[in-house]
Amino acid sequence: MITSVTHRGGCHCGAVGFEVTAPKDLELIQCNCSICIKTGVVHLIVENTAFHLLQGSDALTTYTFGTGVAKHTFCKHCGVKPFYIPRSHPDGISVNANCLAPETIGSITIKPFDGQNWEDNIGHIQEGA
Repeated sequence: MITSVTHRGGCHCGAVGFEVTAPKDLELIQCNCSICIKTGVVHLIVENTAFHLLQGSDALTTYTFGTGVAKHTFCKHCGVKPFYIPRSHPDGISVNANCLAPETIGSITIKPFDGQNWEDNIGHIQEGA
């Protein structure tokens, strides 16, 4: 049985804070596409209903590129990307697991995703999350 807990997280400066309901033992995705590598995101993909922004909507700015489907959100003050709407799951949220407080995390398993060849591999990530 998978036990879900409420994880808290946020950006570096504390302007953005959120909660996400997810398993205590996290299965994360590490993507090698250009933006994930440069921003250091390790993905915890959840349904919209599992994510709650607690503070900082006014501190967020959005960046899009390519298809414009993904909405990359960053804190305007510290530049950290705590979460975003991913192209792979446009009805969900990708939480940057690096922005989660460690107290509620039991264990972490990281699965690589070849985002450099996104179109060839997207089926794997959509099936697994």
